[in-house]
Parts: sequence; structure tokens; C-alpha cells
Amino acid sequence: MNWLLVILGGMVGAPLRYLTDRAVQSRHDTVFPWGTLAVNVVGCLVLGALTGAAMAGAASSHLQLLLGTGLCGALTTYSTFSYETLRLAQDGARFHVVANVVVSVTAGLGAAFAGVAFAQALWS
Repeated sequence: MNWLLVILGGMVGAPLRYLTDRAVQSRHDTVFPWGTLAVNVVGCLVLGALTGAAMAGAASSHLQLLLGTGLCGALTTYSTFSYETLRLAQDGARFHVVANVVVSVTAGLGAAFAGVAFAQALWS
């Protein structure tokens, strides 16, 4: 049963990541990977909120598998972040490399903490 929840979450998360990435990136005429940044930050926010809900006893282990492991696991993408950062470095876009790393890590952590705080305020 657990594996089915992960699969179902992944079946939603993977196409959602692709479609969101393409939609966001198509609106920006730049080499900066806005689409990957967007899906990673949203995934961090969702995972943070889910973690806060679980800490407050409001999220079952099944919901954690469905949304945390399945959806967020397929939605977020460290490998694409790494690839795009290396591609920017190879292209000599040093500012974009530094901006991508700093903004991705800072915004991702900030979103995760915000998600936890929101869920704890809601369910505590």
C-alpha cells in the first residue's frame, strides 16, 4: 500500500514539475533557470507545511508518503538544479551561477521554514 501512495504522488508531481517549469521559463527571456527555482521553492514550501502538520499530529503517515515522498519527490529536482548550474558555469555566466545557488538554497530553506511555521500555527 505504501508504495502505491508514493507512485500516485509521483504521477502527479513529475508532470506538474515539467509543466510548471516550462510555463515559468517561457515567460522569461533569460538563461537563469526560473522554472526549476519555482518548482523547488514550491516543493520546499509544501514539504515544510507537511512536516509542520505531521509534527502537530495533523498529517498521517499515508499523507506524508503521498505528498512528501511521492509528490514533492517528483516535483522538486536537485539533479536539474545541479545540471543547470553547471551549464551556466560552462557558458561563463558567473553571476547567474552564484545567484542560482544562493537564491535556490536561501529561498528553499526559507520556504520550508515558512511552511513549518504556517502549519504549526494552523494546527497548534
